[in-house]
Amino acid sequence: MISRTSRVTFFTILLFLLAFCSGCNNEAKRDANIAYISINENSQYKKTFKELNLGILYDFNLRLTEADTSWVTLWVEGYKHGEPTEPFRLIELSYGSSLQKVTEGPLGFGIIKSRAEEDPLFFLYSSGASIPPRTMNNIFDTETARAIAWDFAIGDKELGLQSGEIKVLGVTREVDKIIKTYDYQDTDQINQIIEEDLTVLLLKIKVERQ
Repeated sequence: MISRTSRVTFFTILLFLLAFCSGCNNEAKRDANIAYISINENSQYKKTFKELNLGILYDFNLRLTEADTSWVTLWVEGYKHGEPTEPFRLIELSYGSSLQKVTEGPLGFGIIKSRAEEDPLFFLYSSGASIPPRTMNNIFDTETARAIAWDFAIGDKELGLQSGEIKVLGVTREVDKIIKTYDYQDTDQINQIIEEDLTVLLLKIKVERQ
């Protein structure tokens, strides 16, 4: 017959094991993400763009928890009239292998378009590298479009990124009809946008563990 003391000891050990396993699971979930990104709602960059009426700016904060062994790729894909542009990746920024294990700082994509008839300038930036403004010839159909709509593709909360995972961060759309709301993380809806709109620009990111 099992004594009361033995039963207490058994349940104590069982609870300890359950707590330990739960902690291991939580740790595994935390370790699955090697980067975290969030929207910079009130950044100085965005304020400057707005005050000077320069165009569109997607500004984020990127935190790398394994920066010394990670590689970041940020790029913009282009589509016109349902087909990929040439080149497909209109602009791309790639960097990594920091001297520090953890880094944090701004990251983003800007479209400078002061006048409707001018070709826009695209640029990418981060705390680790940047691509200076480049002219994008004939990317927008200014004569037929009703408007250029743009929106962030992630929510207000910080988003975790796993190694090799590709996320859409922002969508710029040149439209000739009423603008609808879409789920930009849904592949089917993204494909619908590409088919319906005149020009679609997808800002994407991937962080890989080296």
